[in-house]
Amino acid sequence: MDLPDASPPRESHRAVFRIPRLGEVERDDWHQLLRFCLVGTSGVVVNLAVFSVLVTRWDVHHMVAATISFIVAWSTNFWLNKHWTFRRHGLSIVQQGARNLVVSLVALGLNLVLLYVLEKNGLSEILAQLIAIAVVTPVNFLLNRRWSFK
Repeated sequence: MDLPDASPPRESHRAVFRIPRLGEVERDDWHQLLRFCLVGTSGVVVNLAVFSVLVTRWDVHHMVAATISFIVAWSTNFWLNKHWTFRRHGLSIVQQGARNLVVSLVALGLNLVLLYVLEKNGLSEILAQLIAIAVVTPVNFLLNRRWSFK
């Protein structure tokens, strides 16, 4: 006799990438998005502060400083998103951390591609970066919400 499968149903990959319908979005979802954006903003501040100190005070090469500042900012963002933005702890910290890092690297890759394309089409670097961030943030948020911190 076969016993029924007691494991929880697996979420399909399509559900992770599904664009939400605005009619399905609740007030708490908007609050979560706002917290995510605030954490992202703090990450930019942390990144620039660490980068600046490493380059100007410790004379670290800018590429090494950028890598170190990314790691520090990612670490603080991960902790804040885990405990404040999403408040979901169904997966282990290692699983969530690994997933969040993958999403962060995907978002960075998308951002760099958009930045390159926009800058090559005549936009200033600053404006191109602002547009790239605005385009990538919802993707970053949804992937984190639906996969990293599900």
